[in-house]
Amino acid sequence: MRVFKHLVHFYNVRKPFAVYRKSNSDTIVGIFQNSTKLYLLEDFTEQGFVLAPFCEGKQIYIPLKESTVLIEKVLQEEQELSELSLHNNDLEAKAQFEQLVKKCITAINSGLFAKVVPSRKETLNAPINNIVSIFKKLIKTYPTAFCSVFYHPEIGLWMGATPERLLQIKGEKLYTMALAGTQLTHDMPIVEWGSKEKEEQQFVTDFIVQTLQPFADKIWTSQPYTKKAAKVMHICTDIEVVLSTYNFKSIIKALHPTPAVCGMPKEIALDFLIQKEGYDRKYYAGYLGELNCNVEQNTNDESDLYVNLRCMEIEENNINIYVGCGVTKDSNPESEFIETVNKSSTMKQILNN
Repeated sequence: MRVFKHLVHFYNVRKPFAVYRKSNSDTIVGIFQNSTKLYLLEDFTEQGFVLAPFCEGKQIYIPLKESTVLIEKVLQEEQELSELSLHNNDLEAKAQFEQLVKKCITAINSGLFAKVVPSRKETLNAPINNIVSIFKKLIKTYPTAFCSVFYHPEIGLWMGATPERLLQIKGEKLYTMALAGTQLTHDMPIVEWGSKEKEEQQFVTDFIVQTLQPFADKIWTSQPYTKKAAKVMHICTDIEVVLSTYNFKSIIKALHPTPAVCGMPKEIALDFLIQKEGYDRKYYAGYLGELNCNVEQNTNDESDLYVNLRCMEIEENNINIYVGCGVTKDSNPESEFIETVNKSSTMKQILNN
């Protein structure tokens, strides 16, 4: 495929690119920047592919007008993976994360916030020799996710498969989702969710609806349902908004980061995470996607942005996998650690297969 040949070439010559496949699509899109210049978002009227960090940092975009665009069809194939492991041999990492969760629960019980989403980074000491092969496995494993690989010499290579849309705007309508709660898929006909997961997901739904009220004429929400993402499942509520006012920059600032990746109240939870997590999330739990364009449809009146979850930062000799979990007053530290292990396991299996 020309898209993948371009990907390899541009990575070798250290030029920026974004290659991605949308949810349930059989189309691969590649946007290959003609120079190494760093373009940063200013007023959200820009057109291209954007990658923004969790909080502070460079909001990078690859402009369509300065790039070569390739669109190709690919055959979607299902890939079976072995059952996820619930074990992690890094006892120090387990102890550190469980201690962080305990601090979160203490802060919740003290009334600081209602929910917070701590995260951690797993580093694998192994070089990646074939980015294309890994990306092909990713899109096969996650047919319903937004799968992407983004590279800029200023920030490195990021690859992921996120099940969570931040927002999609088409004309006067905005579409988003409230996604939270996690459990393993066991192919059971009926999925049972506990009160902790239901409460966690309701926090996200309430926050999004309240946040979008100042921009909305009408807001509709679906009933919560189970959404599968490879070997794990989440609770999801779809949200549709008829916009009364359109200020893209203000909408993004109000929504991001959502309680699904940060907590609520947002500013208090964000400050807590910056102080207590002990590392820089960089672009994990940020957002990425098409800004003021639909490349396949060749239109400029749409935007489609996703939360950067299930992602890897690929360095020369290391692979950093980022994972997190939602903590409420009913959380159990060990269970929360196991949840992060489940989320990272599919990525590890993709790398090992």
